[in-house]
Amino acid sequence: MKTNMSTQTSAAAAATAQPIPINPKPFLIDLIDKPVIVKLKWGMEYKGILIAFDGYMNLQLFNTEEWVNGECRGNIGEALIR
Repeated sequence: MKTNMSTQTSAAAAATAQPIPINPKPFLIDLIDKPVIVKLKWGMEYKGILIAFDGYMNLQLFNTEEWVNGECRGNIGEALIR
């Protein structure tokens, strides 16, 4: 049985390829003044309008609602998520 060496090489390269890091800044700039949902690692979600962010990924939201387990816990207004 004959195999194609280039196919084996590209398959091996794809299996070991590392994801290319993408700069989030242009993505976040496009989201300013738009509604966003921020999900924290503890499961809470914050839905609001993205006002600003910084290099540390701190996010400032306006008209923010806190959601836990799919239930709105209330409107908290302006929020800073660190």
